Amino acid sequence: MIILQTVVVAFSMFSALPMPQLRWTKSNMRYCLLAFPLVGALIGALCWIWVLLCSAWNFPDLLRGAGLCLLPVLLTGGIHLDGYADTCDALASHSDPVRRRQILKDPHLGAFAAIRLCVYFLACFAFFTALPAYRGIAVLCIFCLSRTLSGIALLSFPLADGSGFARTVAEAADRKLVRNVLITLAALLCVPLLLFGGWPVIPAAGAVFLWYRHTVLSQFGGLSGDLAGWFLQKAELWMLGALCFWQLIEAVI
Repeated sequence: MIILQTVVVAFSMFSALPMPQLRWTKSNMRYCLLAFPLVGALIGALCWIWVLLCSAWNFPDLLRGAGLCLLPVLLTGGIHLDGYADTCDALASHSDPVRRRQILKDPHLGAFAAIRLCVYFLACFAFFTALPAYRGIAVLCIFCLSRTLSGIALLSFPLADGSGFARTVAEAADRKLVRNVLITLAALLCVPLLLFGGWPVIPAAGAVFLWYRHTVLSQFGGLSGDLAGWFLQKAELWMLGALCFWQLIEAVI
């Protein structure tokens, strides 16, 4: 029963899907980060189904790409994009870490956030549309790996003052056990990526993770929920870009 509650809590936190109303407790939040990658698995599976439907119904590549770009946002309710936008505004301020953390809490959308969101969606749409071969397992692993690495960071990086929701989730978790399981899962996700033509995703994920750690420590003085959202969106975009560019290079050589 507690396993089911844990999954429900994770989907309630990290998706826009209707879930039974449960009171969040220390027991059902203890392992909720382990269920976080399941949200990615569902997104990857539904994207794969969308591609199969587009192929069966002869939809144009532009429509396929648009659906793949929008599905993750619809399924998550844009929760991670909100953090991405706030972080873009904070980074563009070139202020000290204290001021950057204040900008993260500002509910208003700044000009730089709007610009970066437009660039993000344009790049995501372009990558999905230009992808020569949609390797469903590789893309599914991208959505799972981004969430796995996000969970590892949440339990490993120092938390910023006033990190709110991120601190609540991190402090409720069985930190050592959950972190070790997520690290193992990240390693296991590399296997299908290597087997099914998605190996460029691995170095891209590693590079963004290291960049994330540097940004958290040097620019903000600790991790917050908004930064976690920024990382997740950035990681997925870079992994998808790496997969797309490698396929294009393969077609040439």
